[in-house]
Amino acid sequence: MKILLTGATGYIGQRLLPAFTGAGHAVVCLVRDARRFALPDTLPASQHSLVSVAQGDLLKPETLADLPRDLDAAYYLVHSMSSHGSADFYRLEQASAQHFTAYLDRTTARQVVYLSGIANDHDLSVHLRSRSAVEQVLAQAHTARLTVLRASIIIGSGSASFEIIRDIVEKLPVMVTPRWLNSRCQPLGIRDVIFYLTAVLANPACLGQSFDLGGPDVLTYKQMLLGLAAVRGYRRWIVTVPVLTPRLSSWWLYLVTSTSFSLAQSLVESLKNDTVADPARSIARVIPHQCMSYRAALALAFQRIEQNEVVSSWSDAMSSGTLRQNYMDAIQIPKHGMFFDRQKRKFTRPVAEVLDNIWRIGGERGWYKTDWLWRIRGLLDKLVGGVGLRRGRRSPNHLRAGDPLDFWRVLVADPTACRLLLYAEMKLPGEAWLQFRISRNADGSHTLEQLAAYRPEGLLGRLYWYAVLPFHGIIFKGMIKNLLAYPTSAA
Repeated sequence: MKILLTGATGYIGQRLLPAFTGAGHAVVCLVRDARRFALPDTLPASQHSLVSVAQGDLLKPETLADLPRDLDAAYYLVHSMSSHGSADFYRLEQASAQHFTAYLDRTTARQVVYLSGIANDHDLSVHLRSRSAVEQVLAQAHTARLTVLRASIIIGSGSASFEIIRDIVEKLPVMVTPRWLNSRCQPLGIRDVIFYLTAVLANPACLGQSFDLGGPDVLTYKQMLLGLAAVRGYRRWIVTVPVLTPRLSSWWLYLVTSTSFSLAQSLVESLKNDTVADPARSIARVIPHQCMSYRAALALAFQRIEQNEVVSSWSDAMSSGTLRQNYMDAIQIPKHGMFFDRQKRKFTRPVAEVLDNIWRIGGERGWYKTDWLWRIRGLLDKLVGGVGLRRGRRSPNHLRAGDPLDFWRVLVADPTACRLLLYAEMKLPGEAWLQFRISRNADGSHTLEQLAAYRPEGLLGRLYWYAVLPFHGIIFKGMIKNLLAYPTSAA
C-alpha cells in the first residue's frame, strides 16, 4: 500500500514509519520543511527506498497542489497542542484539517486515520474540544473513510507525558500539587499505540468508526506519580491543594519540568477531564490485543533510555520551543551585522575522539566549562518563558538535524565534514549560533574552530551582547580547551 504520513517528524510519526516500511508499505512523509526530515535510526537501509518526502504546509493550501494523489491511505498526526497559547489555536486546527480533507478528496485514498484524545467527559478542555472538532472535519472527506483512535496518556521513552511525570518525581521529594491530580486516566504504552495504528490500516471493520484506546490500568495522576516513584525506588509525598488555579498550575508544571509553558497550559486544562475509555467504544471489540500495564510501560521506557535507544522525543517537534517554523533558513550564519567570538586550537589528538566529545555536548555531559553559568542562563530563560536547559537531548552520543539540545536546536550534524551547528532556541533579543568545525592542517595536525555568532535586534540586542561579553572569555576559552582535553574513558 501507499500511505501518506503527516507529522512524520513528530513523536508518533518517527515510530510509526518503521512499522509501515517493515510491513512493505511505501510511505510518503509530508513535512513543512524537507531539510529537517531525517530517516529514523531504526529504519534498515534495505527499507530506505520505500520512503519519499513531500513538502507542504497544511495551513497553506497552495503548497498542497503538487502532492501525490495515488494514495491508498493517509494518517493525520497533526496536533497543535504546544500552540495552545495562540489566540487562533482552535481556528488554525480546523483550517489545517479542512485543507487536508480538500486535498484527500483529490486523491485515491480510501482511508484516513486520526489519532485523537479520549473525550467522554463533560466540559471538555479547549484542546480536547479542538480534537473532537477535527474529527468532524476529517469525517467530511468524500472517498477516504475516517478511522479515529482516541487515546489517553501515552507512556514511552521521550513522550511528553512520561517525561513530565519523570521530571516531577525525580526532582521533588515532597509535592504540593493541584487537585487535578485526582482526575482519572487510562495510560497506554507507546508500543500498543503503534500496534493499533497499524492494525486499523485497511481493516474493513474500522472504516468509518471511532475507538477508545486504553491500557489495563485506570489510575489517577497521583497514582501515576507514585507508581513511577515505586519503579525508581523513590519515596515521595504528595499533598493536593485546591488553591492552585489552572494558570498557577501551568506555571508550576512549566517551572518544575522540561515542558514549554503553552504545552503545560494545554495539559493542565486537559487534566481536569477524566480520560477513561468507554467500554462500548473500546477497540478491543474489533482488534483483541493484550496491552502493557502502566508499570510495564514505565519499565520499557527506562530500559530504552538506559540502552540509549530513544527513537523520538516530544521535544523533536518545533512547537516544543520558541523557534520560527522556517528555522532551517538559519543554516547559513550571516556575515554582516554580527558579533562573533571565534576560538581556534590546534591539536594532534585523534579526530574521532574530539568529534565524540563535540557530539556529546550538553545534556548529562554538560558544556565543558562553568556549567553553573549555563544552568543560571537556563533558569533565567525559564523565568522569561523560554525552554531552559531541562529538555536535554534525545541521545547521549547521537545528533541529527532538528534535534533539541538543551536550549539549542541542531541545524547541521555532519561527522564526515566534522561540523556541528546549533541555533539558539533560548529567549534572546536577537539570533545566536554556536558552531564547531574541525579542519586538517598541512602538517597533518588538525584545528578545532569554535564559533559563537550573534545577530542583535536593535539597541537591546547590542546591550545584551556587551552585558554577557565578560563571561564569554571564561566560558568559550575554557570550552574549547576542555573539548580537546576531555578523556575518552568517561565517554
